[in-house]
Amino acid sequence: MGKTMKVIARIHTDFPTKFGIPRQSGLVDALKAVIVFEPEYRNPDALRGLDGFSHIWLIWEFSETVRDDWSPTVRPPRLGGNTRVGVFATRSPFRPNPIGLSSLKLDDIELDTELGPVLHVSGADLMDNTPIYDIKPYLPHVDGHPEASGGFAAPLTDYALEVDFPEPLLCLIPKERRDGLLGVLANDPRPSYQNDPERRYGFEFAGFEIRFTVQDSRLVVCEVVSL
Repeated sequence: MGKTMKVIARIHTDFPTKFGIPRQSGLVDALKAVIVFEPEYRNPDALRGLDGFSHIWLIWEFSETVRDDWSPTVRPPRLGGNTRVGVFATRSPFRPNPIGLSSLKLDDIELDTELGPVLHVSGADLMDNTPIYDIKPYLPHVDGHPEASGGFAAPLTDYALEVDFPEPLLCLIPKERRDGLLGVLANDPRPSYQNDPERRYGFEFAGFEIRFTVQDSRLVVCEVVSL
C-alpha cells in the first residue's frame, strides 16, 4: 500500500475563487503570493540551500475538483469547450489524481517568528489556500526546453487584450496589486468559449469584485466593488 501524501504547506493568493486565475503559472509575473508551511514542516533546515534558486516547482492539489470518478477525455476551454482530447494531453483539473504542477519565481524566503519560513513567490496560478504537496527547485539546464512544441495550445501563446481600466476605478486597488490585476485582465480571464460583448463578467481579486465587458480585443472595466 502506498504512503498517503501529506499537505506540507498552503499558498495564499488574491483569488478566493477559480474565476480569473491565470490559465498557467508564469503568465502574470506581477502576481504575488506567499507559501506558509504546515506546523509539522516549519523547520528552516528543510529549505537550506533553496535561496540559491530563482524558481521553484510546486506540486499541489486541485482541491475544488476532487472526485471519485474520471473521464479519459476532457474538453479544454482553449479549444472552445466542444472538442474532446485525452486528459493526459491537457492540464485539466479533472484527472484521475487531482494533481497540479506550477513553476513560480522565488522572490524571498522570510523567517517569520510565528509561521517559520515563508516563501514569497511570483506568477502563481493557484486559488487562495490551495494545499501544497511538495516543493522542488527549478533546474534551468534540464527543466527549460525553448525548442519544445506546444500542441494545440501553441497558437494562443501571444494572445492578449487591450485593457481600459478608468483611473478612478484603478485607484481603488492597492498600488502593489495593480500590475498583477492588469496582467490578469490582459490575459483574458473569461472562459475561452464565452464571447458575448453584451455580458458583464466579474471575479473576486484581493478583496474586490472586478466587473468588466469584452468586445473584440478590448476589455473595459465597468465597476470595482469592495467586498
